[in-house]
Amino acid sequence: MRILFLGDIVGRAGRDAVIARVPELRKRLSLDVVIANAENASHGFGLSAAIARDLSACGVDVMTLGNHSWDRKDLVAEIDGLPNVVRPLNYPPGTPGQGSTVFTLADGRRVLVANVMGRLFMDPLDDPFRMTQELMARHRLGVTVQAAIIDVHAEASSEKWALGHALDGKASLVIGTHTHTPTADHRILTRGTAFQSDAGMCGDYDSVIGMQKEAALARFVRKMPGERLQPAEGEATVAGLMIETDDATGLARKIAPLRQGGILSQTLPDF
Repeated sequence: MRILFLGDIVGRAGRDAVIARVPELRKRLSLDVVIANAENASHGFGLSAAIARDLSACGVDVMTLGNHSWDRKDLVAEIDGLPNVVRPLNYPPGTPGQGSTVFTLADGRRVLVANVMGRLFMDPLDDPFRMTQELMARHRLGVTVQAAIIDVHAEASSEKWALGHALDGKASLVIGTHTHTPTADHRILTRGTAFQSDAGMCGDYDSVIGMQKEAALARFVRKMPGERLQPAEGEATVAGLMIETDDATGLARKIAPLRQGGILSQTLPDF
């Protein structure tokens, strides 16, 4: 199975680039599934139901969230009607939405997609290690699902790496999001799980993690709250990671980064 995971979509520039490129990428790379972190897709903060539908229409099969899950209040009321939107698994019981979903392809193959939020330098949610282990105990790669993708929305690369090793052999891909910077540590771990500590972002990299430079810089220099941060609006880079899995085992066989458009160096998987 060929799966593309796209990093955090930031603002109009990011989502316009994703909407424009995903249909072409699906054909060119023979993709079976496209997953994207969309927690910054609405003006840089949160995800609206309308934008979730726009992303679905362009070919994004499942969207994950993170610490900005509830920045758009309309999503609180509508998330239960959006089965392809996944908020962090380790929110408290009773939180709207779902922390995981099983996406079924037209040919019947099933892909588990889960979102979990880290705790180091983040909100003190439930234990992401315990929650993901309990989730994977209910799903068997190559048996109940043909692939399993875990989006780890976390600040610290150490926590992401630790979760990658904890889930090695149990998931197809453990992919980090949140820091908006694509890392060069993509690899297949010892027991066959693909890993990258951050997929990067789909947004304008002539910015401060996707936000206009001036206001972001002023906050660092003045150490005072200023005007609300606004997403940068230049040409966006679509950044993410592609893997190919073995349907029989659910484990990764190939892995490669993807960066298209914008100012970053360009790379396209060649498998």
